[in-house]
Amino acid sequence: MSSKVGKISWISGPTVRAEGLEGIKMYEVVYVGYDKLIGEVIAVSGDKAVIQVYENTSGLRPGEPVYKTGEPLSVTLGPGIIGRTYDGVQRPLDIIALKVGFFVKRGVTVDPLPTDRKWFFEPKVKVGEEVVEGDILGFVQETPLIKHAIMVPIGIEGKVSYIAKEGEYYITEVIAEITKNENKYSVNLYQKWPVRRPRPYKERLEPEVPLITGQRIIDILFPIAKGGTAAIPGGFGTGKTVMLHQIAAWCDARVVIYIGCGERGNEMAEVLVKFPELTDPYSGRPLMERTILIANTSNMPISAREASIYTGISIAEYYRDMGYDVVLVADSTSRWAEALREISGRLEEMPAEEGFPPYLASRLAEFYERAGRVVTLGRDKRIGSVTVIGAVSPPGGDFSEPVTVHTLRFVRTFWGLDSALAYSRHYPAINWIISYSLYVDSIAKWWEKFIGKNWLILRRKIQEILQKEDELKEIVKLLGPEALPDNEKLILDVARMIREGFLQQNAFDPIDSYCSVEKQYKMLKLFVEFYENAKATLEKGISLTKIRSMPVIVKLMRCRYTVPNDKTEELDKLHQEIIDSFNKIISE
Repeated sequence: MSSKVGKISWISGPTVRAEGLEGIKMYEVVYVGYDKLIGEVIAVSGDKAVIQVYENTSGLRPGEPVYKTGEPLSVTLGPGIIGRTYDGVQRPLDIIALKVGFFVKRGVTVDPLPTDRKWFFEPKVKVGEEVVEGDILGFVQETPLIKHAIMVPIGIEGKVSYIAKEGEYYITEVIAEITKNENKYSVNLYQKWPVRRPRPYKERLEPEVPLITGQRIIDILFPIAKGGTAAIPGGFGTGKTVMLHQIAAWCDARVVIYIGCGERGNEMAEVLVKFPELTDPYSGRPLMERTILIANTSNMPISAREASIYTGISIAEYYRDMGYDVVLVADSTSRWAEALREISGRLEEMPAEEGFPPYLASRLAEFYERAGRVVTLGRDKRIGSVTVIGAVSPPGGDFSEPVTVHTLRFVRTFWGLDSALAYSRHYPAINWIISYSLYVDSIAKWWEKFIGKNWLILRRKIQEILQKEDELKEIVKLLGPEALPDNEKLILDVARMIREGFLQQNAFDPIDSYCSVEKQYKMLKLFVEFYENAKATLEKGISLTKIRSMPVIVKLMRCRYTVPNDKTEELDKLHQEIIDSFNKIISE
């Protein structure tokens, strides 16, 4: 720590001004006051600085010291991150609870990674080998689900002059030394990285592989690709948090990072209680063996909300560089934007729309642009991805407010939650008319190669039926359903079946909570097949009443509950039963 110490000259909430800080830099971490509260420099003028403090500033007084560190706000990256619960500046809350109790006291400092635990290191290089930044020196089995790659830190390359033998080591021990031009670099099991700086990569790839969430309306109608971006805006009570829980619990990413950014304490507590009890659907192991939680609730210091987003995305990029697919879920970016607005107001900056700072759009862009599917650094070709899904909480469900509008400029998938659907108990309450995905064409090849050749055609057919229903609703409101011809009544019937039997999904049902891609595709095929057969039967003069009274409709509507993911052959039988039922009607 630098011997040069400044003094506090002005305090306004989490914002502090200090003077006498010679050589202070933007985004440098400082310790504020006698309690040494963590802060970050956000404005500099000569030897004066404006600092946002990431802890409660109650009781802080002008004249107290401010200590420089000379380092930017950084995350500590290494084995031991998976399964932990951190606050916005990567302090482990479980360790803090053991140390000081259930309420985080000011000035408490705890190592982000366990320094008293040994990890079994398995080297993969030999002395004399040339290595470059991003190369894998060895592995540590972090959890049964995650093999942690110990990589050459960014900016270092040369010849391996020392590599530790296979065995157990603390994260602070040197496991390798790299020499170049008589300069020797020591490598530990951990490294540090400034949170506001994106980690570099070799090449950015097109997002061509879908992120499978197990939610039918997402995977079929509005899919997201690995390395993609999505926004879930919705008013209070529309099910944003449950939707994010479902994605985090069931998606096929290898690492999941859940950021509770400014959310209510009871919602975050539900996550902290629920997630350790969940089982990973792909391995049968506890879900926390591939999950990281960052909790920054609404009653915690507001400045740390801003840091929590960057902390999470930096950790995500680190696991991406190992070649893993990572999903980062942020709930919600509106609370993060509110933190920006409050700090901007205390700095007396000129406000823009609805009081938000003029740089709101650029900050959102910086965050979402760190998503992507990339070829990582290193000589061996590794492909990793970071998928970013952000919830937006517009006041009153108004999608024209600044955070929602600017977010939609930078994301390629929009899942608009509808209050009317939520109030009618239709969940997920994603409005299929206003929502969209720009990844459909790029991931269609994957679906058609691995699942079904006519996936895109079937999907479009479902959308056409739902779109036509929306148009017919206006006529029904004016004239009533009896004014419609039978072929249009059929569209209304089938659209209702699709809504209730396919788009709706019960997050609390053991079978319906998660739907495999095979089951999704076969269900999609069943509803389209039913419509095509019903339409053809109607054209042959059979009455709509007879079609409506078919017993197979009940089975079709209930198959989401009755057919488990590992018994999709039952859907093939149902498909044949639909055909036989229509043949029977025609023959009679």
